[in-house]
Amino acid sequence: MIGVFVNSMNIAREKELGTIEQLNVTPLKKTQFIVGKLIPLWLIGMMELAFGLLICKLIYQIPILGSLTTIFVFGGIYLISMLSIGLIISSNSDTQQQAMFVAYFLMMIFIFLSGLFTPIASMPNWAQFLAYIIPISYFIEVMRNTVLKGSTIVQ
Repeated sequence: MIGVFVNSMNIAREKELGTIEQLNVTPLKKTQFIVGKLIPLWLIGMMELAFGLLICKLIYQIPILGSLTTIFVFGGIYLISMLSIGLIISSNSDTQQQAMFVAYFLMMIFIFLSGLFTPIASMPNWAQFLAYIIPISYFIEVMRNTVLKGSTIVQ
């Protein structure tokens, strides 16, 4: 899913190639343009999630105790938020290299503050504040609760 975040940098490429100016003179609305950029990457991310769950189940024999619906609902919301961050970065960058640098920098911060490696409760207050802002910390919590504890959407 990190790849989807990074692949949403295509607006910077459109700026570099000059196609963004061509799109500006078409009757295409900005919301249609943004949705057209988000939907394919969202579908790819959802397929990656399904493939990852399949690998967990078949190869590593990790039982998924909770609801798959819960995983896919929260996975979809997580993907929308991460793709939106990627599109914001891309639209505010002048070049693809700049967009990729900022995206990788933010992704490393997101991963380290997500609670994946260190519990959020043991972080300093400023890091806890940042951890509760980023979407990946919520997705990791949902995955842990759903896969390992059997939680559902209502719990």
